[in-house]
This record gives sequence, structure tokens and C-alpha cells, in this order.
Amino acid sequence: MCLWFPSIPPDPAGNFVGSGSLLADDRAAVAWRAPAVPELTSRVVGGHAARATPNKAGPMSKPPYAFSGRRIPTTRYPCDRREQSGPVWLVHLSPGTSAAPLETPPSMLRRLALVLTLCAACGAAHAQGRDGSAKPGPAAAFSQILGRPTQTSISLSLLSETAVEAFVEYRAAAGSSSAKTPTQRLAPGVPAEFELKDLKPDSAYVYRVRTRRTGEPEFTPGEESPFRTARRPGATFTFALQGDSHPERPGRMFDPDLYTRTMRNAAEQPPDFYILMGDDFSIERLISRGTLSQATVNTVYAYQRGFLGLIGRSSPLFLVNGNHEQAAKYLLDGTPNNAAVYAGRARTAFYPLPAPDTFYSGNSEPVEHIGLLRDYYAWTWGDALFVVIDPYWHSDVAVDNEAGARGPDRGPGGEVVRPGDNAGAPRGRARRNAEPEAPEAGRGAGRGTRDLWQITLGDRQYQWLRATLLESKAPFKFVFSHHVLGTGRGGIEQATRYEWGGKDRRGVDRFAEMRPTWEQPIHHLMRDAGVTIFFQGHDHLYARQELDGVIYQSVPNPADPTFTAFNREAYRSGEILPNSGHLRVTVSPGQAKVEYILSFRPADENANRKNGAVAHTYTAGPRRPSSPAGGSERPR
Repeated sequence: MCLWFPSIPPDPAGNFVGSGSLLADDRAAVAWRAPAVPELTSRVVGGHAARATPNKAGPMSKPPYAFSGRRIPTTRYPCDRREQSGPVWLVHLSPGTSAAPLETPPSMLRRLALVLTLCAACGAAHAQGRDGSAKPGPAAAFSQILGRPTQTSISLSLLSETAVEAFVEYRAAAGSSSAKTPTQRLAPGVPAEFELKDLKPDSAYVYRVRTRRTGEPEFTPGEESPFRTARRPGATFTFALQGDSHPERPGRMFDPDLYTRTMRNAAEQPPDFYILMGDDFSIERLISRGTLSQATVNTVYAYQRGFLGLIGRSSPLFLVNGNHEQAAKYLLDGTPNNAAVYAGRARTAFYPLPAPDTFYSGNSEPVEHIGLLRDYYAWTWGDALFVVIDPYWHSDVAVDNEAGARGPDRGPGGEVVRPGDNAGAPRGRARRNAEPEAPEAGRGAGRGTRDLWQITLGDRQYQWLRATLLESKAPFKFVFSHHVLGTGRGGIEQATRYEWGGKDRRGVDRFAEMRPTWEQPIHHLMRDAGVTIFFQGHDHLYARQELDGVIYQSVPNPADPTFTAFNREAYRSGEILPNSGHLRVTVSPGQAKVEYILSFRPADENANRKNGAVAHTYTAGPRRPSSPAGGSERPR
């Protein structure tokens, strides 16, 4: 949060002292709690020292504060980016020590106390949005998220804003006898998992949660919700997926009402499961503000449940790791107190993700201070194999943007960095001393030189991927990753490069040199293994392309109120459409049908904009595995 002073003059030394209106800052450093006021100290803002100190910690109704600092030499300031007509004075607040009191007019004190109290209510929203505009989702008070479905079990994660006792009743949809889980006590804001076991394969079930608050004599039943166990081969089923939701970008890529509309559209006919393609849990503003902690990261992951609970209560969720999550190897430093550990813990605590067992395969290597990452995994459902892969936990360098580091100036579809956003922030460990990187289509220049051969799935994940794809007999094979290579823009435009296609930016095949233990590049593996569709997010648009029989499908954003096809210029071919909505995929024995379902708020609709309309559809048949076609292949 910050204070701005539109008319207070400085002293001869250029300093100022005074009070002013308090506004929400998208780099807020304090979550205020009544009645105590935290002690405050200095912080560097825009290259100038700024300080705010109260005379004592005490009730908000009596807070004579002394605010001091220096003028920010601009009329466009980072509180809420509104233009101001006159000098702007800015003070950042952060935990620290107290100082001497300052006499302040009572009217200003009352106004300041009121705004501080109001800011306390929107503190949680600041973690994802800016200026308190990211209002909570409809399921925020009590969210239910299903996950890890198998033939005979499923997990249910509950999160409550208040302390309750809870248990789960469940039964076959066509049956009358029910089972129930043991009762657990839910602490406010702490997720708890319940295992629903002894289920029958390929069967429909319903469940409901019963809760009881402290002092209540009876448990109150919730609404019934459906779910299914794993399908048998030959069964027709649907799954659905969304691209990057980016709640930290309200107004230009995220609107909570539009997101709610997408969730309700997807849940209207519940798919067997729902897949998120990444960039749903950005913690980068926490890093740049200096407010990073396990508690603040947990807030980011909890915020999404207010929306995802609308679909996740009946369709299990699967998460794909994105670049803005900063759940990444390059940030690990051997301690439990860093961004990667916080993100890794929150991800597996708030969402019941798969670990290797008799139904799922995947990453079985634990990471210190986190445990199993649950970042890459595979399962078979009906006639389809589903494979999720991840380069971010397996590259020693920052795959895309470095946490807290200033990136290139980009359009609104990329990582937009305003002046001063990352001043003084630590940089990552990416080496920029290898071959120059050609500017990617759709991205600004200025990334310097990067050795993109350093971006990798790693040997262990690659060999697992190869075995998983080649050993599967499923007629349909679907692969999911946040993006080709995890960085850049475009689909098949990137698929010939580095470990994905074997060639460097100049078109020289260096695969054997750079991946001496790998049999073939990733795209060639998908081609030869008969992959039907490769799904990716990251580019913030709908795009369907095809290369060597493999469909490359970019998944649209679910909540973009600008309805833009960001990064369209990176795609040189294919069917390209703007946001927003989700994809619905129906798999039957003979074909997979993909539908792009549009989302619009009531005010957005007109003769050409209908919520729930199908913007584009196509079908894909099973692909037979083939022999290597040569080039970048290793003799077997």
C-alpha cells in the first residue's frame, strides 16, 4: 500500500513530512490487521528512499503517523497507474521499527484510519490482483476440489474460511447405500484431504460434504456433486481444459466475473476431469514486493479455489506447471525459505495431484524441503493416454522469465514490466554467454544471448516420457505442457528447435552433440509414438496447427475481458482465434472431437457474441506409431 500527496511541498533538502490518502499498491508490503498497527520502516521506491513510521503500535483509531520521504519524479506513479495532475508523493509501508510521533490534524487521522481498515479487507486480493480489484470467487468461503481419480478411488480436498468439522458421504449414482469418510477438523485456511475408496471402475458416483461448526449439535449436509471413476477402453467420455488464467493481471487479461462464467460453462456438463495449462498461480509480485513467505504464497493458491471450486467439485483437476508459478529448479538454494519451495509446497497442499502408484506413473524423485513434486505424470483413461510434462523443475536455468528480474518490454500478452517494478530485485542464474538467441516472434527484443539448449526436461523425465509413449497401446495419446520448450512464442514454429526438434536457431542439427544420451528429439518422439494432440498454453490465444501428423493446440485464456488473440504474429499457419473460453474434448472409439466453447459476460453478448457458443471444432482420429523418419535420430 502507499500514500500519495498531491500538494505537499518539500523542504529545501527535497524531503517532505505529512499525511495523505492511502491507496492500494500492486506492490503492497503490508497486510494490516486491526486493532494493532505493525511497526514500519524504510523501503526504496523508484530509486529514492521513502520512510513511514508510526509513533507506536496501537489501535487504528489513534494512529498519529510521521511519514517522510522524497518526491517521485513522475506524474505516473505505481499505486494504481492513474494519471495525476501535479507532483506525486509516495511512501511504501513495510514491517520494521517505530519512531517519534508527529502532530497530525484529527480529520486526516480519521480518514487514514478508515482507509487502513478498508485495506485490511482486501489484503488477500492483493496477492493475485492489483488495487484490490481481484474479488474472491463464488466458492471462496468453502471450496471442494477433486483430484487423483483412479478405477477405485478419488481424493477430495476441502478448504474452509472458518473452523469446522467435516466428513464426506458418497454412493453409486444409481444406488441407495452409502459410505462415509472419517471426520476431520478443518482449521481456517488450511486444506484437508479425504479419500473416497472401494469404488467400482467406470462408474458414476455422487457425494456430499457434511459440516458442523463449533457449538452446533448436528452436521449440516451440503449439495450432492457427481464424479466418475476411470473409464474402461472403448467408453466415450469428455475432458476439458483451459489456458492461462493470470489472476494477477485484472482488466487486461483477467476478469473474475468472466472467469466465473467459464467455470460455470465447463461445469454445466461436467467433464470427467479438467486440466489447467499453467500460469494460474503467479507469485512474482510477492517476490518483487519483498512479501514472499509460505503464508502469502498459500494465499495465491487458495484464491484460485474460489473459482476452480465451481468445476473442481465435480471434475477432478490436473495442473500443468507454468513459467509464472516460479515452481522451478533454478530458484532452489538448499534452504526451505525460497520461492520454489513455497510454490512446490502450496501446489501439492492445495490441490490433490497424482503421485506414482499402480494407476499413475511419473516423477518419483523427492526434492528436499518439498517431497514429491507431482509435476510430470501420466495415466490412461478409456482409449486415451494422458501425459503431463514439465521443463521448469528440471532446468538449471530460468526457462523463461527470471523471478524478480526485469525482462524485456513486451506487449500485454507477455510479461509486462513497468519502469521500477523490479528495481533492486535479485536475478536468476540463467547463463547468457552462449550462442545469441534470435528474437522470438511475438516477443520484444532485449533478452540478450541465451543458450536454449540449457532448457530441458532432463534425462530422467525424457526417458520416462519415451517409455510412456512407446509402451502405451492407447489409440489416442495426448501430451500437455505449458509451452514448446517452456519459452518463446508460437507452436510448430518452435517445434524444430533445440531438444524439441534438434536444430539450433540457425537450422543446424546439433541434437547428437547436445543430447548424446537421447534417442531422438521430443517432437520426433511424439510423431513416431502416434501422439494425437500436443496441448500448450502460454501464448494467450486459440491456435490449431499440425506438423508431421501431430496437432499442436494452443489453449485460450478463460477470463480475458479484452477478447484478444495475443501473440497472433508468432503463428505463421493454422486456425487462430481470440480469447476467451475453454476447450471441451470428447473421446470416442473412432475419433476425438475438440470444441472451443466461448465465454462472455451478459454485458459482452450481442448478435455475434453468445456465451457458450462453439467458436471452432475439429476431429482427430487415432494415429498409428511409425518408424523414425530420419534426421536427428540415433541408431538403435
